[in-house]
Amino acid sequence: MASHRKSRPVGTRVAGIRTPALATAALTSVALLSQSANAAPADDRPSLEEVEKKVDDLYRQAESATDNYNAAKEKTATQRKQVDTLLDDVARRTEKLNEAREELGSFAAAQYRTGAGASGTATFLLADTPQDYFDQTQLMGRLTNRQKGAVDDYVSEQSATMKKRQEASQSLQTLSETQSDLKTAKATVQKKLADARETLSELTAQEKARLAAIEKRKQEEAARKAAELAQQQAAAEKAAQETTAPQESTSTATDSSYATKAAKALAFVRAQIGKPYVWGATGPDSYDCSGLTQAAWKAAGVDLPRVTYDQVNAGTTVSLADAQPGDLVFFYDDISHVGLYIGNGMMIHAPKPGAYVREESIYYDGESAIHSVVRPA
Repeated sequence: MASHRKSRPVGTRVAGIRTPALATAALTSVALLSQSANAAPADDRPSLEEVEKKVDDLYRQAESATDNYNAAKEKTATQRKQVDTLLDDVARRTEKLNEAREELGSFAAAQYRTGAGASGTATFLLADTPQDYFDQTQLMGRLTNRQKGAVDDYVSEQSATMKKRQEASQSLQTLSETQSDLKTAKATVQKKLADARETLSELTAQEKARLAAIEKRKQEEAARKAAELAQQQAAAEKAAQETTAPQESTSTATDSSYATKAAKALAFVRAQIGKPYVWGATGPDSYDCSGLTQAAWKAAGVDLPRVTYDQVNAGTTVSLADAQPGDLVFFYDDISHVGLYIGNGMMIHAPKPGAYVREESIYYDGESAIHSVVRPA
C-alpha cells in the first residue's frame, strides 16, 4: 500500500530549524567564509625564527658598520696628524718668508743710504778719496750680488710656502670628508642597534622564553660541532706524530716561536672574559671584536691592523682543520666578525652589543658563517 506520509522538504537543519532549499547555498558560503577566516593568521606578526634572524642580521650589520666607523676613526686620526704637520710647516715657512722679505727691505735701505742707484761719477763725487770710491764700488757690487741671492731665496721660499698651503688646504678638505664618513658610520651603528632593541622589546614574555630556547638549541649544536672538530684535530695531530720522526727543523722552531707568542695572546684574552662589548672600543675596560683581537696580539708583541677586513690579510691563511690556538677566526662574507681560537673548536670573542667577552664555539652561528682562519705571526 502506498504511503501517505509527506516527503521531507529538501534542505538542512541549523540549530534545530528546518531551512528552505534556497537558503542552503547561502549558508554553505557563510560556513566556507568562516572557515577561511579561522584558517588565516590572527595578525601579521613574524615567527620567532624570523624575529631571531632579523635581530641577528641587525647586529651583524651594526658590527659591519662598526668596522667602517673604526676605519674612518683611524683614518681621521692619521689625517689630523698630517694636517697638523703641514700647518706647522706652513707656519715655519711663512716666518722664514717674512725674514727674507725683511732682508730685501734692508738691502733696499742700504742702497738708498749709499747711493748705489747713482751713476759712477756721482758716487765718485761722494767719495773723499779715490780709495774711498774704490771701497764703495766694491761694497755696492757685493750688495747687488747678495741682493740677487736674497731675491732668489725669497721667490723660492714663496713658491714652496704656497705649495704647502695648498697641500694643507687639500688635507683639511679630505679630513672634513672623512669626518663626515665617521659621522655617517656612527649613525648607522646606532640605528641598527636601536632597531634590534625595538624588535626585541615587541616580544611577549612567552615569546622571549621560546626565543631563548631556540638560542639554547643553537648553542648545543655549536658545542657538538666544536667537539667533532676537536676530535678530528686530535686524531690528525696523533697521526702526524706517529709518521714523523722527531727532529729539529726550521718548521719546528717556527711553530715553537708562534706557540710562545700565541700563549701570551691567549693569556691576555682570557683575562678580558666578562668585559662588555662596546662598539669602537679597544680596551682596557671594553672591546669590540677586532679591538679585542688587536689588543690580545699586541700583548704578544704583534701589531695587528684595527679592523677585521685588514686583520684578515695580516698573516697566513690556514685551513680550519689546521687551526692552532692563537689563530684568528673570521666570520661572514663581509668579514665583519673575528674571534681568537683557543683550541678544541672554541674561541674567545666579543660577540655583539649587549653581550660580554666570552668563550664560545666557533660554530655559534653555523658552519657556513666561518669565513677563514688566519695565523698572524
